[in-house]
Amino acid sequence: MFDSILVPTDGSPGSERAFEAAATLARTHDATVHVLSVVDEHGPTDDWDYDGDSPAAAFIESQANHVDTEDLSVTAAVREGVVHDAVLDYADETDINLIVMGTHGRTGVRRFLLGSVTEKVVRLADVPVLSVKADAEPGTVSFDDILLPTDGSSGAEAAIEPAGALASVTDATVHLVSVVDTRSLGVDVGSSVIVDELESVATDAVENTSDRLSEMGVETVETAIAHGVPYRAILDAIEEADADLVIIGTHGRTGIDRYLLGSVAEKLVRTSPVPVMTVRASDAGEEQ
Repeated sequence: MFDSILVPTDGSPGSERAFEAAATLARTHDATVHVLSVVDEHGPTDDWDYDGDSPAAAFIESQANHVDTEDLSVTAAVREGVVHDAVLDYADETDINLIVMGTHGRTGVRRFLLGSVTEKVVRLADVPVLSVKADAEPGTVSFDDILLPTDGSSGAEAAIEPAGALASVTDATVHLVSVVDTRSLGVDVGSSVIVDELESVATDAVENTSDRLSEMGVETVETAIAHGVPYRAILDAIEEADADLVIIGTHGRTGIDRYLLGSVAEKLVRTSPVPVMTVRASDAGEEQ
């Protein structure tokens, strides 16, 4: 499924961690890695060192010090323009089917270039986007335990295929979790009929997803039902499962039109201690 992977770079540590993750996936899927440097039309950032040569090629060469690139198919490209637009345009023009990006997980004016750009690409990309934290441990990346949150929605279902495709190739364990959101019920969660109904929906969601993963050749699937604030419960599930990757669907909308998994996905991209792959549902609305 992932035979053409794009890594945008600005030379930052986030870019380096993204390249490491892309290299791991490229080996398991016999993929080509495209490294793209975008010269921002609004001017360079502090991390940018553009001297007229190819910064993408220089980045690839620098990564060879700690990532074995000899067995990888890697190509370099440089574009100019608005960064997130250039990334999305390049992905479309070259038939990219996975974008891997670094993110600092910061908000407001302190966000670095690839922090804010990553959020925009996550919302707008038609292909899955893998977000990797800049402060992740350097070195070889593994995806042996995959956490797949689901609520049975079309957004959640969009993440099943890439999760199954990756797990079936790497023999990874998929940990399914569905969160019963009890924030606004105002009742005893142990006796509420409403909670019982929500738990039934959650159980159906994980069982149906488990069946689909099995049909895709995933051999080990574990299921769980959690209660509480969804993104916090998912963060707890990451720790409990010792997951090294989260794959989650998102509708890619902003403002009041965001669905549950849209809002949760964005929070996870900012706060997850492990890489997060977001998969935009095919019926997602355009950014408002």
